[in-house]
Amino acid sequence: MPNYKLTYFNFKGRGEIIRYIFAYTNTPFEDHRIDYNEWPAHKSSFPFGKVPVVEIDGVVYSQSLAIARYLAKQAGLTGKTPIDDLNIDAVIDHLDDLVTLFPWEGDEKKKNEYMDKCFPPVLSGLEKALGNKKWFAGDYVTWADFFWDNCYDMFEHHRPGFANAYPHLLALRKRVHEIPEIAAWIKKRPESQF
Repeated sequence: MPNYKLTYFNFKGRGEIIRYIFAYTNTPFEDHRIDYNEWPAHKSSFPFGKVPVVEIDGVVYSQSLAIARYLAKQAGLTGKTPIDDLNIDAVIDHLDDLVTLFPWEGDEKKKNEYMDKCFPPVLSGLEKALGNKKWFAGDYVTWADFFWDNCYDMFEHHRPGFANAYPHLLALRKRVHEIPEIAAWIKKRPESQF
């Protein structure tokens, strides 16, 4: 088995999808967390000046979703058909659009305006896509289900109850938390603000 080292801040954020996949597969990994205030001193030593990164047997790879997609394929958390993968990737990309464009450094007014404008169409679309299915792919869990849960955590921090109008998505979050390996990770993971 390869040696894995994840480097990110002490946030859930973009690193948590990777941690969820490692947890789900009971894959040992080093969870290296950089103090966010010390990031400027470390930034130039990382590819593209960004984290998270994952080292696999000492080789550094970047881009959280590329890493997660790779690990998801190894873990059997991708689609059973190319069309399933298309739908899974669409869910992930819609959520990632919200994460990428969110004004993380902005004031509360900007954050609220963004959420008011951009969240309803995406969350309504995901609610409809999920419908009464157990998982986004239907009868089996994928990394898209994990990514929804991760994104929920990021946005719930800024606006508690932001997803209350979407019962299927809330039920999906509950199902993700009931997966034994994910429940165990949530119970033991380090405390973090985001």
